[in-house]
Amino acid sequence: MVNILFSAHDDRWEVYKTALPEALAEAGIENVTLSRDLPPADVDYIVFAPNGPVKNFSPYTRCKAVLSLWAGVETVVGNQTLTQPLCRMVDDGLKQGMVEWVTGHVLRHHLGMDRHILGQNGEWRPEAPPLAKDRPITILGIGELGLACADALRALNFPVRGWSRSEKTHPGIDCFHGEDGLTKALTGAQGVVLLLPATPATENILNDRTLACLAPGAFILNPGRGPLIDDAALLAALDIGQVGHATLDVFRVEPLPAEHPYWAHPQVTVTPHIASETRPDTSSQVVAENIRRGEAGEPFLFVVDRGAGY
Repeated sequence: MVNILFSAHDDRWEVYKTALPEALAEAGIENVTLSRDLPPADVDYIVFAPNGPVKNFSPYTRCKAVLSLWAGVETVVGNQTLTQPLCRMVDDGLKQGMVEWVTGHVLRHHLGMDRHILGQNGEWRPEAPPLAKDRPITILGIGELGLACADALRALNFPVRGWSRSEKTHPGIDCFHGEDGLTKALTGAQGVVLLLPATPATENILNDRTLACLAPGAFILNPGRGPLIDDAALLAALDIGQVGHATLDVFRVEPLPAEHPYWAHPQVTVTPHIASETRPDTSSQVVAENIRRGEAGEPFLFVVDRGAGY
């Protein structure tokens, strides 16, 4: 018998209580107990989200792995009671959703759609946008999601630069790393996409200094994590035109407070943390595969590096 504790928000249980058993059966895992209420000493795996009830992992002495339903693990990775392997969520649904959101908003700003959608005032303004090949885009964070977005933008002929903390290579992308590489990756960029994890090393990575590296009027997309941006620095850059527009999906405090200046700023678009959602059908397959691996004694997928924080 494999005992799986589901620890996530109540509304998630309603969909996963069907999707997860189906995925487990497809993976050949039988004799399963999936529940929101199991004795800690009997639990083999915890399917986890930070908004669920489990905060102290110490009683789960038999647990082989904690399997996150979220891509971001910054709210749990520092939990001193969590000694079991922690696996983040990387699945096709999450990836496809992010690619669609990023590509859509890049094209919106590249084509200047707002001028025509919001600015129909009777004035004829035949201002054609540049071609994609003339608009360099920088992606900060070239993990699974960042590389998928980079490939989609490259397919549209945007020149893409990628930056990561450690050295990486990827076909068709100019890859940079480290502090010096960050300046090079941002210099002259006309668009920036933030897809880094939230760690002490990435907090406020967009600040007065780094925003000044961009081409005047550049656009910012942040579907990654709120703390990646120094909010005061971004607002100042927007006010002087150094940044032309910011489309922000994530924030330091969520929901974004009604009095926050982002709501009223004419050059800011707020979306309510919808850039990419974990889909139960695809994420259940990832969870099931990791449980299969655990039962077979194979290495888990997407194990979090506690030192790096992701």
